[in-house]
Amino acid sequence: MTERTLSEAEYDAITDAAAHWCMRLHADDCTDAERLAFKHWHDADPLHAFEYEAMLDIWGTAEHLPRVEPAPAASNRRPRARRSRLAVAATVLALGLPLAAFTGWNLGWVPNAYQRFEAGANVRQITLDDGSQVELNLGSELVFANYKHERRVTLKKGEAFFDVSHDKQHPFIVRAGQGQVRVTGTRFNVWLYQDQVKVTLLEGSVWVTSNKASNANGAQLSPGMQASYKAGDYQPQVREVSADDNSLAWRNGKLILANLALSDALPLINRYLDHPVMLADNTTGTLRIGGIYNLNEVKNLVPSLPKVLPVYLTQNKDGNLVLNAIGPRPSKN
Repeated sequence: MTERTLSEAEYDAITDAAAHWCMRLHADDCTDAERLAFKHWHDADPLHAFEYEAMLDIWGTAEHLPRVEPAPAASNRRPRARRSRLAVAATVLALGLPLAAFTGWNLGWVPNAYQRFEAGANVRQITLDDGSQVELNLGSELVFANYKHERRVTLKKGEAFFDVSHDKQHPFIVRAGQGQVRVTGTRFNVWLYQDQVKVTLLEGSVWVTSNKASNANGAQLSPGMQASYKAGDYQPQVREVSADDNSLAWRNGKLILANLALSDALPLINRYLDHPVMLADNTTGTLRIGGIYNLNEVKNLVPSLPKVLPVYLTQNKDGNLVLNAIGPRPSKN
């Protein structure tokens, strides 16, 4: 998001509008005309979209409300649990009453600090409200929320290196993909691409699970270990990181491909592209590539691949570039 200076009144007006639209779009009686009006408002300014996304994250905290069994009611009424969620979320979002905020904080439903960060074309260094230091890779985005019993980060996309401020009483949890990382204070890296996640530990200890709904089936990492998982994995896969591992080269502005198969290299490359490059088949994926590239120049790598590998480029029906191993070219018929 592009930074700009707004008056407090201007910013409050945008926040209030985001809260209004968040509630209306979640309401059962939201009309098509309202949805169209929201789209016009949302697309009119990047700050509108940014604030609305922040409101959606706060709205999501209402998912943690205790369930209330619905009382007998007429068939045309909402279930009591839904009314309870809507009422509490609406109070927190729109009214901002001190009592509601205080109650939500004490029950662990609502954070007392909320931060959202994005990195554009450069690596970005940030400090969270708890004092933890984070480096964000290009095109990465995360949200931090401080709850009464835990500190919670959601890595929306990209990659981040964490130097977590130690606090044994308030665990630091990073949600990425379908799993999460739980620590109290340590240094580690989280890489997210589509539904794939890799966690690399430098110092301390972390507990990694591949399903954030259950903390039972996980893996304890010690320094020099890496856990990886994707959607649907019962447990993370764990391995030792070799001495020549290059997964953190991005912190120095580099992408290092150390004689990798294209099937392994493309997820690393695609992280920096607007549109992912695809493989035509498994045979193409076995071809190997190496080299050191500046992060800001990775977009120039793909067009040059036919000069260094026995491949040619085509385009699929979705407009994505496709790498094909040299062989009989497909018929034009």
